[in-house]
Amino acid sequence: MQDDLRDHLITEEPYYQPVADEIELYEAAYSVRMPMMLKGPTGCGKTRFVEHMAWKLGKPLITVACNEDMTASDLVGRYLLDADGTRWQDGPLTLAARHGAICYLDEIVEARQDTTVVIHPLTDNRRVLPLEKKGEMVQAHADFQVVISYNPGYQSLMKDLKQSTKQRFGALDFDYPGHETEAKIVAHEGKINEEMAGKLVSVAERARNLKGHGLDEGISTRMLVYAASLIAKGVEPLGACRMALVRPITDDPDMRDALDSAVTTFF
Repeated sequence: MQDDLRDHLITEEPYYQPVADEIELYEAAYSVRMPMMLKGPTGCGKTRFVEHMAWKLGKPLITVACNEDMTASDLVGRYLLDADGTRWQDGPLTLAARHGAICYLDEIVEARQDTTVVIHPLTDNRRVLPLEKKGEMVQAHADFQVVISYNPGYQSLMKDLKQSTKQRFGALDFDYPGHETEAKIVAHEGKINEEMAGKLVSVAERARNLKGHGLDEGISTRMLVYAASLIAKGVEPLGACRMALVRPITDDPDMRDALDSAVTTFF
């Protein structure tokens, strides 16, 4: 394996609690190097799933947090000046394609569409990446795979993926786990007992019912782990919930009161 990729190997198993048959489906997709799209709300476990699968498959994982200022050069690479003159530096996508890593583009729709089109030749039968500035055509390594994620409910029509991009991918839908599964995750990650974790999940379920009725987003599993971690450190549950669950998702006084009431119902 290339030295450049050794730092991207995941050496310890990331904790992941399967919800359905997503692990088996992803393994089948990787076996034919199908590009994959993970869709679901913020903080529901998409990134952890990719980390778990990279570990399970023994493949390096290069993660890119997409944003609206990201250019194609940020993905594929650019010439840099140093003491010896100019040298080419591969971007994360090129590094993954050249040496055989999984490249995970997180929240892909945050990137400009003129940036995301660079993945097109890598996500069809060609599996190539043209480096126009360098005059090189990179043939993707046999182990290379592209994985993208996004939150469909959060995007405006202006920020959705093009059909020409979507149809290059297989897709897995993610959502918040069922009550018992989510409680196990929160208990494990936050290092609290399952009874306390179940109460936190019940608070989140109340909040998620308010999505679209005063809340843009519900309380995520990630936020529950934050609250659990505070409780594990001795923070009183009401204070931990206000700090980690209620205050981050709304500034509306009435909505805060409603969520605070939900917290006091369980604590």
